[in-house]
Amino acid sequence: MSLLPIELLDAGARCGDLLKQRNETVAVAEGSGGGLVSAALLAVPGASAYYLGGSVIYTRNALDAMLTGPVERPRKLRGASEPWATHLARATRVHLRATWGIGEGGATGPSGNPYGDPPGHAWVAVSGPIEAARNILTDDDDRLANMVAFSTAALELFAEHLVT
Repeated sequence: MSLLPIELLDAGARCGDLLKQRNETVAVAEGSGGGLVSAALLAVPGASAYYLGGSVIYTRNALDAMLTGPVERPRKLRGASEPWATHLARATRVHLRATWGIGEGGATGPSGNPYGDPPGHAWVAVSGPIEAARNILTDDDDRLANMVAFSTAALELFAEHLVT
């Protein structure tokens, strides 16, 4: 029996296997996923070969404390947006000297966020040899289901770019 949903674990295992095959590394900065992206990657035996670290960047204070420095922050950076997720991915990659970075931020619910986004809205991004971002809209206000959906989507986006 697993504490994590199988779709999340499968996505983490796929990314872990691809990273090991490619001899590459990853760092994670997630927000509304609450650490589930990292948990899925770390559930894979041998994760120390590719996982360099992660952080839950849930507030601007966390961003200031953990990811400020060598990557210039866009002016007027707004959470739960494409620039936010991309900045998280880029900054964590640079800070931890990883091949890849994964960034995620959204509104899990049951209500929307202070920016006016509805529950079930998120942006996920990867930064590395290429950069990509994707908007996620679940149309659901179930907080835990959205945490899993956002985290799974981040890993699926990552896997898509690991196979190219």
